[in-house]
Amino acid sequence: MTLVRAPYMAWAKQHARARWDLTGSNLLACTVDDLPGARDAIELAGDNDDGYRPLVEAIASRYLVAPEQVATANGCSGANFLVFAALVGSGDEVLVERPGYDPLLAAPQMLGARIERFDRRHEDGYRLDPSAIGAALTSRTRLIAITNAHNPTGVVASASELDALARIAERAGVPVLVDEVYLDAAHDNTGARPAVSRSPIFISTGSLTKSYGLSGLRCGWVLGTAGVAERVRRARDVVDGTGPFPTERIATLAFAELDRLLARARTILEPNRAMVRDFLKSRPELDAADPVGGTVAFPRLLGVGDADPFVKRLFDLYDTGVVPGRFFEAPAHFRLAFGGLAEKVAGGLARIGEALGKQATGHRP
Repeated sequence: MTLVRAPYMAWAKQHARARWDLTGSNLLACTVDDLPGARDAIELAGDNDDGYRPLVEAIASRYLVAPEQVATANGCSGANFLVFAALVGSGDEVLVERPGYDPLLAAPQMLGARIERFDRRHEDGYRLDPSAIGAALTSRTRLIAITNAHNPTGVVASASELDALARIAERAGVPVLVDEVYLDAAHDNTGARPAVSRSPIFISTGSLTKSYGLSGLRCGWVLGTAGVAERVRRARDVVDGTGPFPTERIATLAFAELDRLLARARTILEPNRAMVRDFLKSRPELDAADPVGGTVAFPRLLGVGDADPFVKRLFDLYDTGVVPGRFFEAPAHFRLAFGGLAEKVAGGLARIGEALGKQATGHRP
């Protein structure tokens, strides 16, 4: 393995917290009382060598695939890593979107793969452009990696874009990893159909974290062909063996409550998303794609090449936290999250607005 790091992940764990913290992309966490029967379901040991069978069947039923097409994982990040470990090796090329989520770069590099890029352009609203992916493919490309909804912008790929990408990837014989961890909470219910249902060239990954508020369970999954799922299970033999049995038992209960948990998510996200949209439209200093899916938006601070000084000023003078765009290779941007309490989101947006106003006039508080 090559020694690599994921700078955003390190920053996300270690940065000082602001009172008005809009950095974390998780949905507001559930409590154990949100899962009836969870306390009584806890067992410390059981048969889950290749995933707890009731959980595997629940995932398969939810996403309309066969159980043999499901592999469990430690969160969506764990699922992504297992896909890389199963499908790429030293010297292979992995084609990854830009801007992007840095573990999607670091994981294949750790396995000795080379990274190539294609751009999701600000000028195009960060939409998924299959032709850009096709143009970036080479004879050495072994895997394409995208996020849908896109992290960090919240843009959701259209059905036609995904179908066009499938045709390109099928012709090239290159599978496509689609990280769908944010997709189920997309406001138009796009998450009802994972990419894997469109073509066997797609591999969908997801978890109970971003759309359901159950990050503590670290329940993730891979959906692919039966052959891909088996390769992922055998990669897991090397990485962490199997998942924690208590987690998989409780996660099975969560799948029985998933519609209710999704309704809870939407009662949190939709008012907050509307608040963020209204704010972004009201600020001439900012330009952002519409955050249709997920829990984050990615505004660009106009007139600057680097938003870092603004992000630092927000923290130092307004006790407000956002993520610097440099972690997503877009330094003129910052990422703000809206999956938390409405009053926190409103307070953070108010202070961002105040800071923008002071910046425009050249005044400081």
